[in-house]
Amino acid sequence: MNINKLEEDLKNLVENFDEDSFIYDFLKLYDFPQASITRLLKGDFNLSKNPGEILWKKKLCFKVNKTEDLHELIDSLGSDKNITKHHPRFIIVTDFDEFLAVDTKNSDSLDVPFQELYKHYDFFLPWAGLEKSQLHSENPADIKAADKMGKLYDLILQDNKVSNEADRHALNVFLSRLLFCFFAEDTGIFKDDQFTNAIASHTSEDGSDLQAYLQRLFLVLNTQDTSSFPKYLQEFPYVNGGLFAHDLPVPTFNAKARKIILECGELNWKAINPDIFGSMIQAVIHEDMRGGLGMHYTSVTNIMKVIEPLFLNDLYEQFEKAGDNKTKLKALLDRIYNLKIFDPACGSGNFLIITYKELCKLEIEIFKKLYGGQMAAFRYHGQIKLTQFYGIELDDFAHETAKLSLWLAEHQMNLAFKEIFGDTKPTLPLQEGGNVVCGNAARMDWKAVCPAGGSREIYVLGNPPYLGFSMQDKEHKEDLFLNWGGTTKLDYISIWFLKAGEYIKDSTNKFAFVSTNSINQGEQVALLWPYVFKRNLEIIFGHTSFKWSNNAKSNAGVICSVIGVAVKDYVKNKFLYTNGIARSVRSITAYLTEGSIGFVEKRKFPFNISEKLVLGNMPKDGGHLILSTSEKNILVEKYPESIRYIRKYLGSSEFIRGEERWCLWIDDAEVDEACKVPEINRRLNSVVEMRSASPKKATRYFASSPHRFVEIRHQNLDSIIIPRVSSERREYIPIGFLDSDIIVSDLAYVIYGPSPYIFALISSRMHMTWVRAVAGRLKNDYRYSSALCYNTFPYPVLSSSHKTSMEEAVFDVLEAREQHPEKTMAQLYDPDKMPGSLRQAHDKIDAIVDRCYRSKPFLNDEERLDYLFTRYEALLAAEQR
Repeated sequence: MNINKLEEDLKNLVENFDEDSFIYDFLKLYDFPQASITRLLKGDFNLSKNPGEILWKKKLCFKVNKTEDLHELIDSLGSDKNITKHHPRFIIVTDFDEFLAVDTKNSDSLDVPFQELYKHYDFFLPWAGLEKSQLHSENPADIKAADKMGKLYDLILQDNKVSNEADRHALNVFLSRLLFCFFAEDTGIFKDDQFTNAIASHTSEDGSDLQAYLQRLFLVLNTQDTSSFPKYLQEFPYVNGGLFAHDLPVPTFNAKARKIILECGELNWKAINPDIFGSMIQAVIHEDMRGGLGMHYTSVTNIMKVIEPLFLNDLYEQFEKAGDNKTKLKALLDRIYNLKIFDPACGSGNFLIITYKELCKLEIEIFKKLYGGQMAAFRYHGQIKLTQFYGIELDDFAHETAKLSLWLAEHQMNLAFKEIFGDTKPTLPLQEGGNVVCGNAARMDWKAVCPAGGSREIYVLGNPPYLGFSMQDKEHKEDLFLNWGGTTKLDYISIWFLKAGEYIKDSTNKFAFVSTNSINQGEQVALLWPYVFKRNLEIIFGHTSFKWSNNAKSNAGVICSVIGVAVKDYVKNKFLYTNGIARSVRSITAYLTEGSIGFVEKRKFPFNISEKLVLGNMPKDGGHLILSTSEKNILVEKYPESIRYIRKYLGSSEFIRGEERWCLWIDDAEVDEACKVPEINRRLNSVVEMRSASPKKATRYFASSPHRFVEIRHQNLDSIIIPRVSSERREYIPIGFLDSDIIVSDLAYVIYGPSPYIFALISSRMHMTWVRAVAGRLKNDYRYSSALCYNTFPYPVLSSSHKTSMEEAVFDVLEAREQHPEKTMAQLYDPDKMPGSLRQAHDKIDAIVDRCYRSKPFLNDEERLDYLFTRYEALLAAEQR
């Protein structure tokens, strides 16, 4: 299916529809086979006996009605057991003025004017196997709470000395106790608003006595017999469970801090997710640690991206298939009660908490079906245990918080059960729950924490620390060394993929992690994934790159992916998720594309072409050999003879954005003459000072020739420039021809003396499809390289006629650019503003290059990539013969 064309086709349909054939023409747009539509038209698939109505099992219930209220009609169809027993995915009613639809799987609804139906083409994409990912938004109170706790922390720091880890631990525990008290007074553990009202009633507005009051209250919460305390304190229950067990310092407060505590108490903590603890930790830790050390608070939305395709969707599918069959429903309960959930980098427990709550929600739905009208009489006690949840966390406070968070989640779900079934488990005192241990998961035996084996299903999941190569400290590098058996340039998160692969091999267990997208791009693919796949594992689902977002006070600025893995051939249905849309695929590569190819590794030379791509020229000069346009103009105006030593200087930014820079380019024989220009002499002396002070021996060596760039690759030939970094929004990386006197910087690649057809190959959609799959990324932008992109590209064998056709098309591109001299490359290649003539010229190049590979047109980029990977492997095999 061409999704881009679908909207246009649907618009044409609603503007030129035939009432009798509309629904059949509509279904055709979503790739239903013609044979199936023909049989539906004949009545073979139509289970409805009512005129003007179509009922197609698991697909559709459609009815045209021009007399009844459509809203009442769609409601009646949705509750009609004769219809619902056939599980139609969509129920649709229309009078061809209005159009109403319901997606029965997720209860989404559509209510639009018929003529505007085309604007909502994505609503029916599940017919084509493209599921809509359900977003799970956080409670706004979570955001407010995290923000206020962060402000409270900042205020406390102003009046309290926090000079060591013991002080910081005491402060963090104090904040956890506060959070518990806020939660307790809104959820029936304490009396309503008991904690907040007590502070308001028994402490001064200036906050001077709040410290003493809280110290005494925390002692009460850890005491079973409170008869010796004042009456207003005796009213608080015994809590214990470890949270109030230790006598730790309580900070002092001012009036503003006390006011914020009271404001926090006014929030509705009953609705706040226990995973707020994760946000709180990030909000209160030291300023220079916020968002650092791999601690990226995971939002509910992103957690669901992991647990739904990993196991939750499968559980709900089993639930739907069970229907009202009590034997099957009880079998599903047994399955749930035997699950183990293991997060080997659990932080404050976000994944464990949300997973626990989602399983409890499903348990409730099962009990509703099992007991029906007898619910009120049924004394319910949920059997999902916190001991089914396992975790490892390096930070002691976070690991303690994870256990408390799990308990709060259990209490929340108990309240939900009580609301439905009229009974719940006792709340106090707190009990230990969750097998969460404190330690370094990178060095621990995971099976000692969460024993594997037996018939229990185990799902390993989480959001491990990322830490790219440049962010790793000595201990992180030691962790990597111990796991990989030597030094590696892999991200720190690779340890979790390696250990998880070892943990689930030879079993039916699965794992899925949120990760930076770096491990599915560039050279990291070939460094990591062979070690995962050699354990007879494969990727079973993946969310391709998306921007990280959460409700923490300091958002983590990274681009992420989600990757699920299981034993090969154990999972039949595999899915790739892009922008919230799920696509069913046969197999998934380590690049998170459809297919079954191996790994693309760096090469020194390209296939089938002789033109060599090299990095530009590196000055390593402290900026003294580089001039802005104004500096260049001043120099030339004052010393006209200096013009002979100045060249135009281009890197990626200058070429794409149309910026101007210049450089001093002085031949060895010209040095003495050039130094007669005082400004040039001054700049060269500055280069000497900069290079001489360098800690690197190679740089100090070049201090004796300050007029030279440290790395010179320039040839006095015309060239093609290719930016090293380019926006992922662009359909093509902008490249260009340069005159022989232009110096290309090391921030771009260059081909000297190229054949013009090379421009066409690199500019083609075929090449861009390859780059998107194998290139590294800077955040989400393409990071082009000679070794991974240019040299590995499976160039076709070209005839002279191919080359001639390409060169003609290249000149069309150049001519189209020249029609817009006022536009930069960034403006010309903005996908929303690309001139029509330029797009047509690139379309021409694309068609020519495609035909160089095969005469049959490619249907889409997935087909192109599959073809290219097959050719790549064939070229490698040919070299090894």
